[in-house]
Amino acid sequence: MNITLTKQQARRFVLAHQDLWPPHKSEGKRGIVNYIRRVGCIQFDPLDIVGHNSELVLQARVADFSPEMLQDLLYQDRELVEGWDKVMSIYRVEDWPYFQRQREADRRSLDKRSQITAILPEVRQVIKEHGPLSSIDLDMDRKVDWPWGPARLARAALEGMQFCGEVVIHHRVHTRKVYELAHRHIPGKLLSAPDPNETDEQYHDWHILRRIGGIGLVWNRAGEAWLGIQGAKSKERDAALRRLTERGQVIEACVEGIEPPLYMRSEDEARLDKALQSSAPSPRAVILAPLDNLLWDRRLVKELFDFSYVWEVYKPVEQRKYGYYVLPILYGDRFIARFEPGRDKKSGALVIKNWWWEPDIALTRRMQSDLRDCFERFLGYLGAGELRIESKTAKRASIDWLTATARSIRRKPWKR
Repeated sequence: MNITLTKQQARRFVLAHQDLWPPHKSEGKRGIVNYIRRVGCIQFDPLDIVGHNSELVLQARVADFSPEMLQDLLYQDRELVEGWDKVMSIYRVEDWPYFQRQREADRRSLDKRSQITAILPEVRQVIKEHGPLSSIDLDMDRKVDWPWGPARLARAALEGMQFCGEVVIHHRVHTRKVYELAHRHIPGKLLSAPDPNETDEQYHDWHILRRIGGIGLVWNRAGEAWLGIQGAKSKERDAALRRLTERGQVIEACVEGIEPPLYMRSEDEARLDKALQSSAPSPRAVILAPLDNLLWDRRLVKELFDFSYVWEVYKPVEQRKYGYYVLPILYGDRFIARFEPGRDKKSGALVIKNWWWEPDIALTRRMQSDLRDCFERFLGYLGAGELRIESKTAKRASIDWLTATARSIRRKPWKR
């Protein structure tokens, strides 16, 4: 089945799929789980400037989101789990059996590291006897080679056990991971379940379909949208998309001015129809995460939204166009600005260090009001009672009107 869409229609469908197109209906922990069920996973990154990437993803979509909601789902309710999907990710615990191939590949890789495997029996025994622990609880300081560079033996052992599915992250203390044996927290029926995909072809079909749903519309071009799919290069991806299209699980969408065609899941067709049939709602401003699902394929974002975005944290200072940690602002179905946030270490105030408007933005009173609402919600998510704008930025970008945002709002005390 083939369909034809304008760019505006494609944008609105993707935003509706991402819970970013009003009306805003996702609420509470059920809203979080439902969103992750639809998109498969959200990325986790340990960097915390104004929250972790996963928290930033959810605050843009879930009404009254607080980081505690996600912590509960991960470490109390155990409905979600940290693991590898599109790199470091968070997904539903029910999906555990589908990543058997990934865990087996990681186990084969770990088996080649004799320095690490030699101490695993000891690590297992310590966890068995003493319960959850982190790498600092193990007196194993020798450095070993590890994918991210030399690491303490204790860290490599625990991370390796997590990659293989032997332990899970029990909780975190800031960025420090505390591990526990998987069988104490993952239901036995999931731990013992066989891989639902018996063949590589079945696995590729499942994971590529899942990744299409991660964004909503995806093209068949190499890019970050396809990261983490075991053994699926362009040849395997081509074959999987043909099979999925022939079976009617995927719809080919021709979008005006974009080559090649895009793909969407047929199960999302009702959401497409609803997005196209309803009249355009009042625009809503939201702050997006740097690794937001919407931004997984930045070349496609450029084509659909005419917005160029690169997360520059790994670029040398002299090569950055904007800044170290810069977040985009979406308004309706277009990106209107980006800003560099920070936190005051003493008061917890949100600080806008820099601000850049997109070209040809006509700032209206309505847009000002909607941006104030956006930052009020963001302050609530952060538990911050004040928004400050560095003077040069306020003057250059003409955003002084944002400074009154938090004046009449009661906030929770900030906890560092």
